[in-house]
Amino acid sequence: MAQTDKLILASGSPRRVELLAQAGIEPARLMPMDIDETPKRSEHPRSLARRLSTGKAQAALAAIKGDPAFAGSYILAADTVVSVGRRILPKTEMIDEASSALHLLSGRSHRVFTGVCLITPGRTVRQKVIDTKVRFKRLSTTDIEHYLASGQWRGKAGGYAIQGIAGSFVVKLVGSYTNVVGLPLYETLALLSGEGFDVHDGWADA
Repeated sequence: MAQTDKLILASGSPRRVELLAQAGIEPARLMPMDIDETPKRSEHPRSLARRLSTGKAQAALAAIKGDPAFAGSYILAADTVVSVGRRILPKTEMIDEASSALHLLSGRSHRVFTGVCLITPGRTVRQKVIDTKVRFKRLSTTDIEHYLASGQWRGKAGGYAIQGIAGSFVVKLVGSYTNVVGLPLYETLALLSGEGFDVHDGWADA
């Protein structure tokens, strides 16, 4: 896939890479940025998603500073936050965290916020936060135990991946599905296109 414009994705998420590939875009480089993702006291989930995506994009910009190979590159970062009300659910690394998140989400609605930050070749910063509302069915003990055994919760915001088994938990979704997966495609391509990135360049080879 020949992409004329260079795009650096400040993420190592396979889901985000797959979503960009679905849209015919192949990043020139993946640059996962390790920043502190701890929410600030009383920080709103939307604000956290915005802050983390911006922080990752700016960290990637600092990392390529002075590298002529990436002069003129676009830098894209995203961060997804799952919340129930103002309560922010963690990216689950331990099974007890995932169990707690699934019990909390069972039978109720929650929100998924993805902050998207684009830094242009001219170093203009563009940001959006996309909000999707998701309602889960009431999960039985058996549902939760078997989902935990699947391992699909590992490293996922809110303890689930909608593109996997947990898609069968969703009763209703209002907003962007790809936002819940990890990168809202419509809004991301609109950001890129609006800043001169040729989003159609790789479509013939997609």
